[in-house]
Amino acid sequence: MSRNYKIQNQDKLYFLSFAVINWMDVFIRPLYKDIMVESLKYCIKEKGLEVYSRCIMTGHVHLIIGTTDQNMQDIVKDLKRYTSKAVTTSIPENHRESRKEWMPWMMQRAGERNPNNKKYRFRQQHNKPMELFNNEIMQQKADYIHQNPVVAGIVNEPEDYRYSSAMDYTGGKGLVDIKFIS
Repeated sequence: MSRNYKIQNQDKLYFLSFAVINWMDVFIRPLYKDIMVESLKYCIKEKGLEVYSRCIMTGHVHLIIGTTDQNMQDIVKDLKRYTSKAVTTSIPENHRESRKEWMPWMMQRAGERNPNNKKYRFRQQHNKPMELFNNEIMQQKADYIHQNPVVAGIVNEPEDYRYSSAMDYTGGKGLVDIKFIS
């Protein structure tokens, strides 16, 4: 991974995106989105992750994150590893999953093409963290994150999407505890 795509400054906030291989719409099922939610909650509680903005879309996840005092790169690595393993395990076990043969096959093919994998590849290799230097850029990225489900036609208003932090920013309570961009 290029040095340009690493978290360099632990004191700053970062915008990250994780995409599923081939942009597969894995996260259309609440079960898989809930795995991501629980993983974020765990990393907040146990690893010092701070989430400022989030949105779980059908084939990707956007986050603005920081950390209290832990290495952010390690937290992100653990978050990605756990959710990848949990989702890939859940797919064939889900009796309601109509794609339980196709998706693992695609993930296995992607894994075989990547020497960093033993079996499956769930996510694209990179997350291209972008350091957020000031409040204006932070707000632009938060707006972008919250508008994703609107642009995709999932909801009419950002705060109506359950798997986003937009609800928190409009006075409601979302699924994951967030810190507010000030």
